[in-house]
Amino acid sequence: MKRILIADDHEVVRSGLRAIVEAHSSWIVSGEATNGEQAVALALETRPDVLIVDYSMPVMNGLEVSRRLKSLDVGAEVLILTMHESEELLTEAILAGVRGFLFKSDARKHLMSAIEALLDGRPYFTSVLLERLLHDYRTNKQNRSDMLLTSREQSVVQLIAEGHTNRSISEILKLSVKTVETHRASAMRKLRMSSTAELVRYAIRKKLVAP
Repeated sequence: MKRILIADDHEVVRSGLRAIVEAHSSWIVSGEATNGEQAVALALETRPDVLIVDYSMPVMNGLEVSRRLKSLDVGAEVLILTMHESEELLTEAILAGVRGFLFKSDARKHLMSAIEALLDGRPYFTSVLLERLLHDYRTNKQNRSDMLLTSREQSVVQLIAEGHTNRSISEILKLSVKTVETHRASAMRKLRMSSTAELVRYAIRKKLVAP
């Protein structure tokens, strides 16, 4: 039996995903998480083959979950689900090592195919996402990386917007306080911002946190 872990902070979404997964006779749901930190803990405990992770989760977003699992050598593939059509998010997901990316609106139709691909060692991106990524690469490849926050910087900004201090962020992300301060300063410099309030507004606008 292949083990699938589901991480989403909405119970109705988790229930829907569970129903789709359990419709496959060779798959079982090894656990359900309501935030990114819990997803990492359950992955270490249950050792799933695939994690279905909502991008926009409290404490630790889906990309940070993927990065953490890779650093811990868990060996599971990550399938990111998102409501947001964003070229930047797709690019950052790939840079974070994510090999599966799916819109929530497509989950009912494509989720089983996505999981099967990841279990077979193949990446899975819906065609509209691939077309968007290729278009973005062709038209914006020059100096594009200088305009983006890294996924680690995005994680720091998300936690700042959720009200965490530098010290609590360092504990959540397993970084030194100095490193957190460096990421914070770098994000503010790239965004040309000078206050926490501006970072919070940016996080809301970019759907890193709920308004």
